Amino acid sequence: MLQNNDESWSGIIGSSTILSLALLGDALLYAVLPVYAQEFGLTLPMVGVMLSANRFVRVFAYGLIANNIRRFGVKKMCVIAAALATISTTVYGFASEPTLLLFARILWGVTYGILVLITLSYATEYKSRVGTRVGIGQAIQRIGPIMALVCGAWLISIVGPKTIFILLGIPTALSILIALKLPKLDPLVSRSKNKVSFTRPKAIDLLYFAQGYGVDGVFAISIVLILVRDVSLNAALMGGSALLAMRHVGEAIAAPIFGWIADKVGANLVFALSTLATITGFYFVAVGFTISGALTMLIFRGALASLGPAVIAQSTQGSDGPLQLFAKMQAWRDLGAACGPLITGALLAYASPESLHAAVGIAMTIMFIFWAKGSLSLAKTNQN
Repeated sequence: MLQNNDESWSGIIGSSTILSLALLGDALLYAVLPVYAQEFGLTLPMVGVMLSANRFVRVFAYGLIANNIRRFGVKKMCVIAAALATISTTVYGFASEPTLLLFARILWGVTYGILVLITLSYATEYKSRVGTRVGIGQAIQRIGPIMALVCGAWLISIVGPKTIFILLGIPTALSILIALKLPKLDPLVSRSKNKVSFTRPKAIDLLYFAQGYGVDGVFAISIVLILVRDVSLNAALMGGSALLAMRHVGEAIAAPIFGWIADKVGANLVFALSTLATITGFYFVAVGFTISGALTMLIFRGALASLGPAVIAQSTQGSDGPLQLFAKMQAWRDLGAACGPLITGALLAYASPESLHAAVGIAMTIMFIFWAKGSLSLAKTNQN
């Protein structure tokens, strides 16, 4: 059931704030685990497993999550997810051996899957301004990770790498109160009886798979290795960290701006241009324009965060709901982001970072061509 305009915006802002608070622990864990692996009873190879485990869980859980949101309702599932986020963040602080930490990461994988579909459900409630609404939601969601990365190192120096997560459980717990205040929403779902999100991908799903693989895998793993050729290790680490933080900053800035533009001129057009710009960024890094290529890639990757859901929502006809399609797209993106770090680490022993960026650029170019052809065919069919 659709809500009035004020309730609609309160749903977007509320659910996105919940996800922002839930992301505090996850964002900081990416910075903490590689440096303090022994504190958590991990070896360095196990760190990669822990940081990828939540994504692999979501790949196969999105379909079940979407069905449960449809069954129990958006608000109830959001309250559950807020409680699970609080538990997983707090458990990080008590984990001194791999089993407990793996449990927390699996729990977080399910939690994030619930929250990302819920925020998209609120944001796409009205199709007329879906790009703006998804973009504003994405911007709010990035506040938590940015704050965690900016303030995390300072707090760790005071309280230590494990106590910090127990303390972060306090603001995360506030998300439960916010969830209880959310407006009710009955999400539209597809008429299709298919209940599995991880099914044969469409072209847009493959584009998001390649984006996740390229940005969260090839780029994230190799950027410091590229920079360290020309500067000191400390400078390379600082530069690489700053560029990685741009993933969140770029999404916070670009998602609402490009979402608003998509509402004005059409999501497909802006999605196409942003995808081409992202591909160009990979090619720039491949030929040696590292900084300009990285910034281009990250800014337009942020734009695609709102444009993909906008394309799906605007192309969904009649009473067909986009929830299952969102789940499918997110599943393939997470599969790329999970495989990227694991495969890139192995490939770097045989190939240069630049060649790996070029390969991603070529793959995305091919996938973009298939998506563009499909979009043109659909447009012609609708006109007829």
